[in-house]
Amino acid sequence: MYRIVSRLLIYGSMPDDTILMQLSDIFRRMENHSQTKEELRTRVFTQIKRLLVLATDYGFDENLWQNYLTYLLITDENPFSLTCEKVGASEGSVNHFALADFLAFIDLFHFDFAGIEKELDIDCFSLITHYQAIVKKERMYNKNVSEKVRRLSRALSQAADEQEFFRQVTGFYRDYGVGMFGLNKAFRIASRDGEELSIFPINNMDSVRLTDLIGYEHQKKQLIDNTLAFVEGRGANNALLYGDAGTGKSTSIKAIVNEFYDRGLRMIEIYKHQFKDLSSIIARIKNRGYRFIIYMDDLSFEEFEVEYKFLKAVIEGGVETRPDNILIYATSNRRHLIRETWGDRSDMEHESDVHRSDTLEEKLSLASRFGCSICYLKPSRQQFDEMVIKLARRRGLSLDDSTLLREANRWEIRHGGISGRTAAQFINYLAGNPQYLSPKAEK
Repeated sequence: MYRIVSRLLIYGSMPDDTILMQLSDIFRRMENHSQTKEELRTRVFTQIKRLLVLATDYGFDENLWQNYLTYLLITDENPFSLTCEKVGASEGSVNHFALADFLAFIDLFHFDFAGIEKELDIDCFSLITHYQAIVKKERMYNKNVSEKVRRLSRALSQAADEQEFFRQVTGFYRDYGVGMFGLNKAFRIASRDGEELSIFPINNMDSVRLTDLIGYEHQKKQLIDNTLAFVEGRGANNALLYGDAGTGKSTSIKAIVNEFYDRGLRMIEIYKHQFKDLSSIIARIKNRGYRFIIYMDDLSFEEFEVEYKFLKAVIEGGVETRPDNILIYATSNRRHLIRETWGDRSDMEHESDVHRSDTLEEKLSLASRFGCSICYLKPSRQQFDEMVIKLARRRGLSLDDSTLLREANRWEIRHGGISGRTAAQFINYLAGNPQYLSPKAEK
């Protein structure tokens, strides 16, 4: 195996602690007898355990070895893969090196582990290449990633030659990208003092769709039109979704990412205390082949908070122009985002019937930098009843409409009034009680 790995050029700079590099070193030491069989066996078992952990995390199945190699290919961010992500595979000298690497990967895909199993008296490689997972597919934590890896893995295992292998891998780069951005929809950031900013995938993002949000058709159309223009490379605006609590603002943004994920849309969630890192985040993603929404939920500022100044500079006003592949979407219960007080008007001047206040202007200018403002108001009683009935029928609840609405009325009085959130919580309560489910839903 180490001879095959030594042929890798583009994909050959993997860290020494990766499973592939560790197994390669085990084969080398087994051949030159620089370690005992017991030591080699222990090292093999360590790497097999790491492979099993990876398989459990990502729901790999059948041939874990080929799944793992596929995972390496689609997460290795190198000049070739990043170029394919942006513009697809094109003619160039680098293709010669890529084809040589893919020929080596074909050999790795079909590597015969019989020799090491006989030498060390083990059978673990035979098991991981014919593996049967015990986790049901519908319950997988990383189902989105798992399906992509296993589908590509099967295609690569059947590739007739390195040219077909090349087309499969570069096609994946073109359609989904490379690295964690290619596999996941949403991300969050984390940074520690003295350490580099890190971006982590959100593996269990809500799978909600816009059709799941009942009502608010005009608001959804505004959001769809703006996002569609964005993913198609046309002019689009930063969006502020504001209004009453529980009306579906956050749900709309999560749904829009699910709707446009296959067209290269990704989301990075950021919290208020991280606004100082906004410039660093933008620098990390501005040259990637994706469209990014930087998402800020429940955005508002108290009088003493000044983080909004970082946000203002990034949206508009900084020296560096905001990249074309980045938009900011925010939700808030406040139209103007920053708390206003009567004291803000103490510096007001009056001149020719024109009132000016520097403090007020500074606070109001943040909301004005969102070119797309969408208002979500609490539903009317009729709209709330419609939500309850439609949600109940989707969940297969057996209550008749009059009984359902009577119980919904009692629920909303005790749980914060009428809103889409209250309706969903009420239906979740009923769905948790078997007596309200129809026979069809129980099945």
